[in-house]
Amino acid sequence: MVSAVFHSPSEASDALRASQASQTPGKPGHQAMTPPTSTASPTPARPSPLASVDWAAWALKLLAPLAGIGLVVAIWGLLTMKGGNFPTPAATWEEAVKLFSDPFYRNGPNDQGLGWNILFSLQRVALGFGLAAVVGIPMGFLIGRSKVVGAMLNPLISLLRPVSPLAWLPIGLLVFKSADPAAIWTIFICSIWPMIINTAVGVQRVPEDYLNVAKVLNLSEWKIVTKILFPSVLPYMLTGVRLSVGTAWLVIVAAEMLTGGVGIGFWVWDEWNNLNVAHIIIAIIVIGVVGLLLENALVAVAKRFSFE
Repeated sequence: MVSAVFHSPSEASDALRASQASQTPGKPGHQAMTPPTSTASPTPARPSPLASVDWAAWALKLLAPLAGIGLVVAIWGLLTMKGGNFPTPAATWEEAVKLFSDPFYRNGPNDQGLGWNILFSLQRVALGFGLAAVVGIPMGFLIGRSKVVGAMLNPLISLLRPVSPLAWLPIGLLVFKSADPAAIWTIFICSIWPMIINTAVGVQRVPEDYLNVAKVLNLSEWKIVTKILFPSVLPYMLTGVRLSVGTAWLVIVAAEMLTGGVGIGFWVWDEWNNLNVAHIIIAIIVIGVVGLLLENALVAVAKRFSFE
């Protein structure tokens, strides 16, 4: 026999409120049911090395120069299609392959490979340029530090600097009685002016506060030069060095054409006497490449020793 239990409405409502209170969080004695949460953070995806490369900058840096060179070669090829005294790009390339297959041959004092001629020219540039640095940089410091010395030498520098470097070649031949020292003298005299001027300007632009601190600390002139002036003047000095080496490489080619002997300038003139225009074009390209390498090397040195 089944018995049914009936509750009053008030008892039913009290039971419903008790059931809801047991499910409400924050009440003492009761714990809310919360879904479990994961504490492990998601692992970020590693960016691809290729995604961080600026392909547009690389294309502009590499493809644009190649396009320019290709345009020049194409125009050169179009202009020489019908023949003439000027060689075609293909003929010049064939001669270049022959020259660089053995650049260091020697068949006598006046018949040497292109490599030997470049090395002899670089040797003269190094000697003349080195002497100019030894004399010009200290003179620039002296002119920048002393107003009296600056007033004495600035007019002479302004007078002699615009003179063509080759105008000094006869003076060198007269004094040294030899072509090789005369060429080195010409490089020296044309390389010294940028070093003097840039070094002097750098010394004059050193902040006055630095020098006042040196006076307060009672530093010697040697310490002022080595600890204060040299780090501040170094960017200006390296700019003068870079300009000087470019001028020196430019001048040695012309000087060797006039003095003869062994060197890239004399080699170009000798090939002209043989009417070998292809070799002259190759020499022009080689001269440009060597000058570019010298300048880039000095730019790298300037960045390496920059105190900024």
